[in-house]
Amino acid sequence: MTCAVLIVAAGRGTRAGGVRPKQWQPLAGARVIDWTLRAFVALPEIDHIMIALHPDDIAHFSPQKDVLLTAGGDTRAASVRAGLEALERTGCTRVLIHDVARPCVSAPLIRRVLSALDTASAAAPALPVTDALWIVRDRHVDGTQDRAGLYRAQTPQGFDFAAILAAHRAHTGDAPDDVAVARAAGLDVVIVPGDEDNLKITHPPDFARAEALLRGTMDIRIGNGYDVHRFGPGDHVMLCGVAVPHGRGLQGHSDADVGLHAICDAIYGALAEGDIGRHFPPSEPEWKGAESHVFLRHAVQLAREKGYDISNMDITLVCEQPKIGPHAATMQATLSDITGLAPGRISVKATTSERLGFTGREEGIAALASVLLVTP
Repeated sequence: MTCAVLIVAAGRGTRAGGVRPKQWQPLAGARVIDWTLRAFVALPEIDHIMIALHPDDIAHFSPQKDVLLTAGGDTRAASVRAGLEALERTGCTRVLIHDVARPCVSAPLIRRVLSALDTASAAAPALPVTDALWIVRDRHVDGTQDRAGLYRAQTPQGFDFAAILAAHRAHTGDAPDDVAVARAAGLDVVIVPGDEDNLKITHPPDFARAEALLRGTMDIRIGNGYDVHRFGPGDHVMLCGVAVPHGRGLQGHSDADVGLHAICDAIYGALAEGDIGRHFPPSEPEWKGAESHVFLRHAVQLAREKGYDISNMDITLVCEQPKIGPHAATMQATLSDITGLAPGRISVKATTSERLGFTGREEGIAALASVLLVTP
């Protein structure tokens, strides 16, 4: 089961004002499109990201690695279809379709839509209409509209990939959103609770509201971790989840993976949750010889439960031997598998202590780690 997100960004957005389309306008220190992209890049549940851009914009946009681009069409529906056609080769089984003009979308909202797709072929966030509705003609109230059962639609809207691709291929003309295309093809769409902060930038005043939300709600936390394990009998050491051949092993209650332990302490520290010993006491026999990836998965999950995503991590191993360089890329890939973080957001490096201290005497290995946690 793999999931892609298609960000629709080919429109010109003239109602928003400005000399350029709204997705390229500045917002809270970045551009609208940067904030929207960031919301999905941070989620490990997303396997592929596709952006449908206006043909004139493709040459001027350089997203980070692994973000795919395709040319959009003359209408929103045409842009979505182009993006879906381009995504077909990825083999994804689910797709989220999101308007680039909704930069304040949150991780909990995205995950609600994904969760609904476990039991439905189509799902979308929506908010019930709570204001009175008037029918207006010539700027005068000419009647009222019953608001019972009316909802305000939002994105991302999620679908079984094959079903929504077939629906768009069969659809002619434009459509207000992809739920309309799905329903025209006979798909049943369930709704999940939307988010008032998930506003769509449409008019000039919307920029100020979006900026206030982005600047006021983001919480950034930094954590540092440090760990040491001494050498003892063995034929390898576990470092950052990788068994590195060596004439001695590291000693500890678990598998003594000094790198993973330092990362765990960095995450726990950023969360103000103590250290690894609080969560996995060495006095408890069930953790004797345990593989340390269990501890790291727990730390990552705890961060998510508290509403944080890991933005990046930086690990330094301090030792004379073994040499870390030949194994650094494997360690980076292993950490990516354990945490769900993109390899480009994980740094693994090593240094010596110039033959000084216990590491210089080759009595053990030390590790230092820093992590940055952010609220999406």
